[in-house]
Amino acid sequence: MTRVVLVDDHQMFRSGVKAELGDSVEIVGEAGDVDEAVEVIKANGPDVVLLDVHLPGGGGVEVLRRVLPSETRFLALSVSDAAEDVIGVVRGGARGYVTKTISGGELTKAIERVAEGDAVFSPRLAGFVLDAFAAADVPAIDPELDQLTQREREVLRLIARGYAYKEIAKELFISVKTVETHVSSVLRKLQLSNRHELSRWAAARRLV
Repeated sequence: MTRVVLVDDHQMFRSGVKAELGDSVEIVGEAGDVDEAVEVIKANGPDVVLLDVHLPGGGGVEVLRRVLPSETRFLALSVSDAAEDVIGVVRGGARGYVTKTISGGELTKAIERVAEGDAVFSPRLAGFVLDAFAAADVPAIDPELDQLTQREREVLRLIARGYAYKEIAKELFISVKTVETHVSSVLRKLQLSNRHELSRWAAARRLV
């Protein structure tokens, strides 16, 4: 049976994945941030790590950097289908990338294939990888962008597009106060002073 470590910063999501996988694999460890993930992976030596892209402590790419090379293979499992996320973890050493819309049965098959050495991608995401690695200017991993959570990235893009806080709250189904909290967090992490600097930062990276 394939031995798996599950890395995601949401406990409820990890519980859901375990329930979906059932007895098809053996979950030998779990982690919710980069440091914990590195410790659990090194302690258990799993066959496959299901790795979220956005994690506290530097993201999935940082886990890959600190663990590889090893016999363990990595399959990214993320809510994000952004090209920069897919390319970033593949360049970091992941053997595949699937989104969280995947079914339990499909995820089990993806884990088995990665454990056997295959590369596994959701069809649309495979196109990103092929296009990126065929191009002369493969985008580099952006350590600043990688430290932002998926929700912070969503807020960042909307801010850069000129949305007001109330419009962002309506778009993302969150409160204005939560939007303000995310914006403050993004400004702090990127060491920027205001939303105008934030917009310029996003535009320079073609995130708008």
